[in-house]
Amino acid sequence: MAVYTEVSDEVLRAFLADYALGGLLAFRGIAEGVENSNYALRTAAGDFILTLYEKRVDPAELPYFLGLMDHLAARGLACPTPVAGRDGQALRRLAGRPAAICTFLEGVWPRRVRPEHLAPLGQALARLHLAGEGFAMRRPNALGPRGWAPLLDGCRARGDEVLPGLVAELDGHLAAILSAWPEAGALPEGQIHADLFPDNVFFLPDAEGRPRVSGLIDFYFACTDLLAYDVAVCLNAWCFEPDGAFNVTKARAMLGAYAALRPLSGAERAALPVLCRGAAIRFLLTRLYDWTHTPPGALVTRKDPLEYLRKLRFFAGAATPGAIGA
Repeated sequence: MAVYTEVSDEVLRAFLADYALGGLLAFRGIAEGVENSNYALRTAAGDFILTLYEKRVDPAELPYFLGLMDHLAARGLACPTPVAGRDGQALRRLAGRPAAICTFLEGVWPRRVRPEHLAPLGQALARLHLAGEGFAMRRPNALGPRGWAPLLDGCRARGDEVLPGLVAELDGHLAAILSAWPEAGALPEGQIHADLFPDNVFFLPDAEGRPRVSGLIDFYFACTDLLAYDVAVCLNAWCFEPDGAFNVTKARAMLGAYAALRPLSGAERAALPVLCRGAAIRFLLTRLYDWTHTPPGALVTRKDPLEYLRKLRFFAGAATPGAIGA
């Protein structure tokens, strides 16, 4: 469910009058995504995506998100580009919500991740990190280490309903992760995506039929944080098989392609095991919070937090970078 705010033809046509995009030819709601209301637009100028930012997005942070996409696109990264209105502003209001139009990207996200997806992913992630250099705005990672203990506290009352003993196990994991987390300034920082799951990466076949990345989307968790943490997020999201097994071949392909464009320092490689544990507990805790706080009958598909418990346990047992392909 990703259309929380309905927009009528008449209201949309009036909104588009502030743009030099020509007349409206078609629009439809997009079912994928969970944070905002998204519409596919077709105007005389081409195809676009209209996003209405819902209550979970802080309007004060939208200039960062839109500015980052503009910055990355200007440096050659294939990502949505905010479209400015006739007054030069990209951020506007529609149906009582902050809203923006962005360019449309061709491609399909992989429902099944194959080994040949990983090297293009690694290259794209490195290009994102390099393209982000020089972006002046900063956004702290609200779902970084400082946010994990409050999330866990919010799950204490019902967490063990998901799995007996879960809260106590997570207390132990979290204490170990935070005690081993890199100190401020120890690793390179920059602008990171922080949510580069398969459904946020579009692919098209190249001339030989091999997958190539055609675009990266959904920058609304982007922030300023450790670049290697973004790598750890991708190791969590892309390198486990449906049966829960970690695929070290996929991990090596992604890390090798990433390092060919942006070499990882020795300190970054050494930190990858704890960064992977951190990424695993981050997604476990947000899923667990949603699982324990979503009312029955809500039009939200809850994601299984135990998928990330299995990943967290794997990374907790991976004592060396080599165990995860680094």
